[in-house]
Parts: sequence; structure tokens; C-alpha cells
Amino acid sequence: MSKFYNAFGPYIRKKFGDNIYKVNIDAGFTCPNRDGTVAYGGCIYCNNDSFRPSSCSPSLSIEDQVSNGIAYLSKRYGARRFIAYFQPYTNTYASVEELARIYSRAMKRPEVIGIAIGTRPDAIDNEKLTLLEALAKDYFVLIEYGIQSLYEKSLEFINRGHGYDCFAEAVKMTGGRGIYTGAHIIAGFPTETREEMLSMAEDISSLSIDFLKIHQLQVVRDTRLARIYGESPFFVFNYREYLDFLVEFIERLSPDIVLQRLFATAPDDILIAPKWFKSRQEITRDIDRSFQDRGAMQGRLFGSFAGV
Repeated sequence: MSKFYNAFGPYIRKKFGDNIYKVNIDAGFTCPNRDGTVAYGGCIYCNNDSFRPSSCSPSLSIEDQVSNGIAYLSKRYGARRFIAYFQPYTNTYASVEELARIYSRAMKRPEVIGIAIGTRPDAIDNEKLTLLEALAKDYFVLIEYGIQSLYEKSLEFINRGHGYDCFAEAVKMTGGRGIYTGAHIIAGFPTETREEMLSMAEDISSLSIDFLKIHQLQVVRDTRLARIYGESPFFVFNYREYLDFLVEFIERLSPDIVLQRLFATAPDDILIAPKWFKSRQEITRDIDRSFQDRGAMQGRLFGSFAGV
């Protein structure tokens, strides 16, 4: 555990006795919320260019993406072991047979010790989880379910295409299989009050979640959210407001949950709001300073607000 919160880096170092780096992979998946299976157009905030590294491109084979990522991370950081991270869109949205082929191609190299899979809770089933369970016998396997919000009103607003119950059921189905379970939420939807956002910490803590990603809502170009914001600007966190919110949220969160992400940094050329003009290093430093200044710690208030 880090000094103030249970961070992913120290957790992984302790588990494997070494720094483990993620190699991002775009396997060319789409999304049931885009192709008409669930809906069209995707979530209203979604522009995958806001988080997809330039080295992550479906025009390259999976093997080439892995090799390029390993070469870069080895040279820059001296990295020796890696997790293949399937990031853009819905990375369980294919047949089990196709998924088995895709995942195995990413894990051919001996330096790859596991996979992380970003997906939707409505794109998982027992057959796919059985595949991941088998892989988990020999590899680190993490499945990250995007839920974004625990509130039905927010899920409807963002055109998510599934409800909270779908997420809770997917988490339940994943448990007890040797697979690590992650969740991804976004703070700042205009449908929610600050207290509702904070209350998600207790609700997430009540589920069998091992890892959590949380970040501020960002309005990026070429999205429906950008059009909504342009027509009628809504509240977005300024820098200090988000730091204060984040500390309070993490204090309410179970101390056992590992935090993978605490903020987002969309590229400047597509980011509309909020604009903080801070580097990743500066944001991380200021988060730690906020914890220190407040004498805060992950889980310090865990359980204090349950039932309130």
C-alpha cells in the first residue's frame, strides 16, 4: 500500500516482485452500443482517441502491437514483464473461439505475464468467463467492467445501454474463478449531485471488486456530450474541486480496493472541458499533497456513511 491509498503500482510490485507494465492493444473490437445490438452512437462522452495511445492501432497485428510496446517500454523504463491490455471499445464482444485466438496471440511472448480486458457487463457470459478462468490458472487475468455510474438516471443520460443490475450480475458471475475484477466509474455527470457521486464509494465497496478506476468527466470533441455542453454548459470539476472530491471519495472507499486510475488526461487538441493545464506528474503530486494536508487515508471513513 502507498502512503495514502492502495495504488496499483505498489500492489503489482508486491505481488510479482517487479514493476509490471501494460502494453496497450487495439484488437479491432467494436461495441454493442454502436453497432445496433444495444443502440447506435455509443455513450455520449465516448471518443476513444481521448485515451488510446498512438502506438495502439488495429492497423497493426496484435503481435506487432505487443512487440512494439515491449520494445518501447523496455528501452524507456527497463521493463522486463508486461500485461497485455485490451483497451479500446468492448474487448469480449466476439465468440469464445475468436476471443481465445485473440488473447493467445497477445500472450505468445514469455515476457507477457497476463492480460487486462476492458469490457461492458452486458458483453460477458458464463462461457466467456470459463475461458478467462482457464487462462487465470497460468496468467494474471483482470477484467475491467465499465459501469461509469451506479445511477439509472445517469446510465440513461449517457446512453449506456444497460443498467446497474447488469453490472452487479456480471461482478457476481466473475467471482470465485481466480479472475481479478475491476470497475470503471466517472465522476461529474450533470445528472448527479456531489453527494450522490461520493456515495458510489460505499456502493462499490459492497461488491466483490478488486480494482477501481475513477476519473473526472471530460468533455471531448466529436461527441454528443460536447454538443450538449456547447448548447447548455453544465458543471465540470475545476482542479481544486476535483482534488477535494477525490480525497473524500477515497476516504469512504474500502481500503482493500486497489486504485488503478484517479484522473483522466485527454489530449489537449480534443479536450473541451475541464482544462486544468497540469501534467500527469503534477496531478499525482497534488493528489498526494491533498491527502497529506488533510491527514487523509483510503478507507478512513469506510462504513461511516453506510445507510445514510
